[in-house]
Amino acid sequence: MKKQVFIVLFTLLFCTEQSLAQNNLLNAKVPQEIGFQNAEQLTANNTSPIAYGYVDDRDVLWSKTIWEIIDLDERINFPYYYPTINNGYLSTTRQSLFRVLIDNIKSGNITEIYSTSYFNDKLTAEDLEERLESKKLSAVGIEKSNSGEQVTEDDYDIYKIETDKVVQYRIKGTWYVNKRLGELKYRLLGIAPVAPDVSTLSEGPAAMADALVPLFWVWFPDAREALNKSQVFNTRNSSQPITFDNMLNSRRFNSIIYQEENV
Repeated sequence: MKKQVFIVLFTLLFCTEQSLAQNNLLNAKVPQEIGFQNAEQLTANNTSPIAYGYVDDRDVLWSKTIWEIIDLDERINFPYYYPTINNGYLSTTRQSLFRVLIDNIKSGNITEIYSTSYFNDKLTAEDLEERLESKKLSAVGIEKSNSGEQVTEDDYDIYKIETDKVVQYRIKGTWYVNKRLGELKYRLLGIAPVAPDVSTLSEGPAAMADALVPLFWVWFPDAREALNKSQVFNTRNSSQPITFDNMLNSRRFNSIIYQEENV
């Protein structure tokens, strides 16, 4: 009898969680309001990322900086890749990590963008545009050029790096032992989306696969505020979404080390 009661309660609880999975479901006055937070919810959920504690250099007993690859072809890493498109049917609020980064870079919320993981060569908006978009004369444009005709913008094919082209993320972080706390901790320093070089998009899958490059490196502390406002679908509990900032800081991904400091 107790077992049956437990099963019934568990089923009710599970169903309730599933029904609450969408924002504003219980407060929506019309169906179009489902999935959007109202003013009260926005105020209540306006939280900042958990601040990193101050670490004095004298308290660091040991440290090691490593570079890792997060392969988006692995199932556990899918939350960083999907959705590749947002057609409004699955969600009106969820975005891929790449889309969140790009949108916040363009809006000025993320400004610390660099060409390498050593963060010594800052990129301008024009530099970033060149890494994400290219144009090439179409077949018709080539014919017009060869025949001496004037070529217009309509004679160019435009190629862009979108979410579906991002196949990896590279991250840089430091493991360290805080002797004051007696703990081994991890601090994420940078993240970079990896995709085919934009100049190879017109050459087919084989050429693209052989030309994977980090598009840009983001200094992670500068991106935390923006990433903390973007939620990821929580496969374990759909009524409790998690943010990209929490996901990355808690290392909820699978990765391999491809480089470590040796000096």
